[in-house]
Amino acid sequence: MPESSNFDKSAAVIGSGFGGLAAAIRLQSAGVNTVLYEARDKPGGRAYVYHDDGYTFDAGPTVVTAPHTLEELFELSDRKLEDYIELMEVSPMYRLIWSDGDRFDYVRDADKMLEQIRQRSEKDAIGYQKFFKYSEKVFDKGYTDLVDRPFLRFSDMLRVTPDLMKLRAERSVYKTVSKYVKDEHLRQAMSFHSLLVGGNPFQTSSIYTLIHFLERQWGVYFPRGGTHALVRALVKLFEELGGEIRLNSPVKQARLTDKNQHEIIDGAGNAQHFDVVVSNADIHHTYKQIYGSHKIAKKRAKKLEKMDWSMSLFVLHFGTDIEYKDVAHHTILFGPRYKELLDEIFKGYKLPDDFSLYLHVPTVTDPKLAPEGCSAGYVLAPVPHLGRADVDWDSIAEEYADKIIQALEVELPELSKHIVTRRHFTPNMFESELVAFQGSAFSVAPKLTQSAYFRPHNKDKKIPGLYFVGAGTHPGAGLPGVINSAKATTRLVMEDLTQN
Repeated sequence: MPESSNFDKSAAVIGSGFGGLAAAIRLQSAGVNTVLYEARDKPGGRAYVYHDDGYTFDAGPTVVTAPHTLEELFELSDRKLEDYIELMEVSPMYRLIWSDGDRFDYVRDADKMLEQIRQRSEKDAIGYQKFFKYSEKVFDKGYTDLVDRPFLRFSDMLRVTPDLMKLRAERSVYKTVSKYVKDEHLRQAMSFHSLLVGGNPFQTSSIYTLIHFLERQWGVYFPRGGTHALVRALVKLFEELGGEIRLNSPVKQARLTDKNQHEIIDGAGNAQHFDVVVSNADIHHTYKQIYGSHKIAKKRAKKLEKMDWSMSLFVLHFGTDIEYKDVAHHTILFGPRYKELLDEIFKGYKLPDDFSLYLHVPTVTDPKLAPEGCSAGYVLAPVPHLGRADVDWDSIAEEYADKIIQALEVELPELSKHIVTRRHFTPNMFESELVAFQGSAFSVAPKLTQSAYFRPHNKDKKIPGLYFVGAGTHPGAGLPGVINSAKATTRLVMEDLTQN
């Protein structure tokens, strides 16, 4: 719908993560008067930023893929993304390092990728080419056809079931990859991606192998100035369109009025009425706390508590007094165990003794994120969520961080001697600062039985005017996922608003 001064509908968006920002921009671009509520002092939700002694540390997502999803947000009002932010392509997309010293550069260049595999196994090179074709087929169905389409009715699911069955969506990512390549390290290299959206490769549907084609198709990028610079660019766009963002404004309660309007009450007790609400807050928190006075919301919260939730994360940010140049922007350091470790993270009841790590060194691409001659880093370890493992994070966090730093020295020599500032973020903080249920880092786990129609819906069918965006609804976590969730959800919002 074109922007129109005669369109007097209003919307509240709760939470300014990428899903919330994308929804707010789409609504405001369509002429809906939109207010964006953010509990913290900066926008971005999980994509927060810290500034320590000249070092810039992005707190959240650092892998930017499918840049067209961002470009669309600017094109809605005939603007261009490149006028607001520069996206720099990262190569290799990931460097993979195993505990036995084996290394593999995961690159966009098809020939270089194939040659690395061929050096390991000619049969696996042939198998990889077949896997890539499979990934493309999955992408065509699972992304192109479904990613920005809501699944509100079971008939929506039945419509796509034949295609999913042909693609063997019931198989896990790892099992599917194993059909094509035999080398264990290659199997890990082709299956770790689901971890980036909170899924266990041994449980997550093979539909998520589409990430492989998606990254090859569009590349992996990093915004100049860091991920939060991208957040600020989106906020600028939203405000230019006439939208209002309210920082330090947690939504404490929302209730339906007799006229099916939503009364939003913020932390200061201020109340305002809106025609619709789009929540980018944790989906369990939205039902349990924000809409907790509604009997349907209470039922929804209890149902969510029975679902499988993604793992949590231990995140460590650090700044060094030397510059690490001979490293990749994104590095995956695999521990000595793969399936066994993942079993303990997703199914176990204690913190594993070992770990696998994701290392992000943005100063490789953008040196200005640290003082001259220095480096800024971010490393995360997947760990069980709080509902699974009873860990006293407050007492062990520093020791756990020291252990991670020691493990990183295989790639960052003498790191412990050169760290001049550091900070950590534990599962407890995911729960307390981000109100994430059980400290989950990626909301509801992306299993087949919790995907599409079986995932919390983009629109609540019994609470009129309540919609969702973000990791907890369709299609799921990851930047392309949450931004596409906003596309699916705002389509529903506009359909409903223009009918009323």
